[in-house]
Amino acid sequence: MSTETTKNDILRGGQFIVKETACEDVFTMEDLNEEQKMMRESTREFVDRDLWAHWERFEKKDYAYTEETMRKAGELGLLGVAVPEEYDGLGMGFVSTMLVCDYISGATGSFSTAFGAHTGIGTMPITLYGNEEQKKKYVPKLATGEWFGAYCLTEPSAGSDANSGKTKAVLSEDGKSYKISGQKMWISNAGFCNLFIVFARIEDDKNITGFIVENDPSNGITLGEEEKKLGIHSSSTRQVFFNDTVVPVENMLSERGNGFKIAMNALNVGRIKLAAACLDAQRRVINEAVTYAKERVQFKTPIVNFGAIKQKLALMATNVYVDESASYRAAKNIEDRIAMRQAEGNTHQEAELKGVEEYAIECSILKVAVSEDVQNTTDEGIQIFGGMGFSADTPMESAWRDARISRIYEGTNEINRMLAVGMMVKKAMKGHVDFMGPAMAVKDELMGIPSFDTPDYSETLSEEKALIKSLKKVFLMVAGSAAQKFGTELEKNQQLLMAAADILIEIYMAESAILRTEKNIKRTGLESQATQVAMSQLYLFNAVDIIQTKAKEAIISFAEGDEQRMMLMGLKRFTKYTNQPNVIALRNQIAADVEENGKYRFDG
Repeated sequence: MSTETTKNDILRGGQFIVKETACEDVFTMEDLNEEQKMMRESTREFVDRDLWAHWERFEKKDYAYTEETMRKAGELGLLGVAVPEEYDGLGMGFVSTMLVCDYISGATGSFSTAFGAHTGIGTMPITLYGNEEQKKKYVPKLATGEWFGAYCLTEPSAGSDANSGKTKAVLSEDGKSYKISGQKMWISNAGFCNLFIVFARIEDDKNITGFIVENDPSNGITLGEEEKKLGIHSSSTRQVFFNDTVVPVENMLSERGNGFKIAMNALNVGRIKLAAACLDAQRRVINEAVTYAKERVQFKTPIVNFGAIKQKLALMATNVYVDESASYRAAKNIEDRIAMRQAEGNTHQEAELKGVEEYAIECSILKVAVSEDVQNTTDEGIQIFGGMGFSADTPMESAWRDARISRIYEGTNEINRMLAVGMMVKKAMKGHVDFMGPAMAVKDELMGIPSFDTPDYSETLSEEKALIKSLKKVFLMVAGSAAQKFGTELEKNQQLLMAAADILIEIYMAESAILRTEKNIKRTGLESQATQVAMSQLYLFNAVDIIQTKAKEAIISFAEGDEQRMMLMGLKRFTKYTNQPNVIALRNQIAADVEENGKYRFDG
């Protein structure tokens, strides 16, 4: 594909809310090429053989086994999927890195956390911000599993406000080194890592600076005891103390004062990969739950026959189908944007940084949506298992505990909700997304006379697609009016921002599933996609309920009088179905598919 074609076909980050996407322009799991399918299968085999079969060891805080299996992952090349070949990595694209993160998550939260911390925030900052000497020295060791990495950003007084850290870096009199002193906490992989990415402040700089620090206990580095945690029991998590730790000046990462930028860009990548790391975790829970439900007999019948259980299985399967659709849609957008920039002459570092940064809104959306779905799926998994689900003898209990951290990692879900809307407004101000123009058009539409024609929705998913277009008007109406009313003060209205974010999230997720299903209907026919149609319709039905509630909450919070009445009437108009779906029938259809196949089958 030519660079010009790529430019024309790929929407910029956030533009999905103001432009219509053709189903042919989205990437789905059904589009994976043979190389990607092979990578998926090798990851699955590793997880089944070395991780899932030994999940009890991870629950018994067997940190040594986590380290052992991480080395095996390195031998298989799984730690270097995203690393360029010149640094002993596989040099694969962004979709392939997402695939590995996805299927690694089917193991345990402990291993998935160790893997993510090493490949993401442990290795990636050097790959993307390091100079050539730094990359040659450190990245091959990290890519092959000879060394492991960790990321030291969080401090007792600096969590979400990452730039407020108090760790200091003082330049030596001869100008050849810095002495770093400070305390870092919640450091994943601290117990067995060889290298830290450390953020510290030089003098009274406004922004922190990044450093590559080798883990040498004789150099003023001490570790706290392993943290006692709700979940991820075999993920080594410790405090790290630096006491005049000497770091050569050549180990400064990027430029002085660039640490906050490094941290924020690392979070963008981390957010979408965290979404991927919640996918196979959901599939495994569904598979375990349906197996149990078919075997567990109560009142002389397997509990899978009960409507209450069918409802749970249907919602669990629907959520992961939607999550897959949105995650791989965004991943391919990022991969294509990276390729476009490289074709224009950007270096690998520049292209990947800008490619991911372009879709920061989508990364935040995915982080929130998928992390909350994995929590709900594991919770329903426990419920299907009943008393046995509460027992530590089954993997449901540990899956639920491990899932809980995903709503905190990579910026809390509350912060990511506010970021998604805040970044959308900023993109509008920069002219990257024409946000206010369409918002004003919606306002004009509200003052006009609505059409009373009955639309033709005879084609499958045609009403759902029309409804998505109307739901986008809800977001534009609410967010546009709020931005006009509050201006630069909008960011102080956190509850309003979170309500708007929930509308934005539901639109992106629902649209992604509908586009995936529509694309596959055109490819393989409607009959093959019957359950996928049902899942797309069920998710949208539930999304409309959420959007109605959140939009009403937002409108009443800032609009009054005629403006409020007009917006509430608009909300009713934009969320109206012509043909309401039979939700119970949809659930039963989806549950029957999961029961018949004995598993979630839609990931290929």
